[in-house]
Amino acid sequence: MARQAQSTQSFVLVDQIKEGVVILKGGGMRALLKCSSLNFSLQSKDEQDAIVYEFQNFLNSLDFSVQIFINSRFLNIDDYVAMLEEREKIQQNDLLRVQTREYINFIKDFVQSTNIVSTDFYTVISFDQSEATGKADSKGGGPLSLFGIGKSPAKMERKEFLHYKNQLLQRVEFVKTGLNRMGITTILLPTEELIMLFWNLYNPQNLQKRTLMKSIFEKY
Repeated sequence: MARQAQSTQSFVLVDQIKEGVVILKGGGMRALLKCSSLNFSLQSKDEQDAIVYEFQNFLNSLDFSVQIFINSRFLNIDDYVAMLEEREKIQQNDLLRVQTREYINFIKDFVQSTNIVSTDFYTVISFDQSEATGKADSKGGGPLSLFGIGKSPAKMERKEFLHYKNQLLQRVEFVKTGLNRMGITTILLPTEELIMLFWNLYNPQNLQKRTLMKSIFEKY
């Protein structure tokens, strides 16, 4: 008998995205900070040494796991082009309408011929199961669930969820402070931006699609 094909969702580690928190199927929680970049090569030697020293201090101060995630993708200009096309339709001046069309064609041709890549930088802050209990389950397997045996953040009472979410956010603030000392500004990604980020990661061939149902990752 042929093996039944697994659904795509079975390969996705994310269970839910709720209130700006990524909840994994194993019960772990993640928050993502979008970070600005630094042009390190343009800094003076003293400035470079200071940045490296601050980064070293930042890493040594951590007592929890973080990940540095770099996401590069081809620049999508669909929304920008659509906006220009709407302006072209309502343009009363014939010359300006022609110039708008020429500009649209120029932008399309330029992006297609040069393959412009947009790069974003993220820091992923974690709060995992073993950190809540520090114990293995009674069968000697993995750690207990983050909120008790078999109970994930997605299925817990709101009061409990907020309690552990606050612990995650304390780590977020600690990381933000450390990165700020290096001149890096950060933004905590809200729910909708997290959904779009994961949608694009798991569907790189469908970046043209802009309609996304929240129910893919967020359940109420």
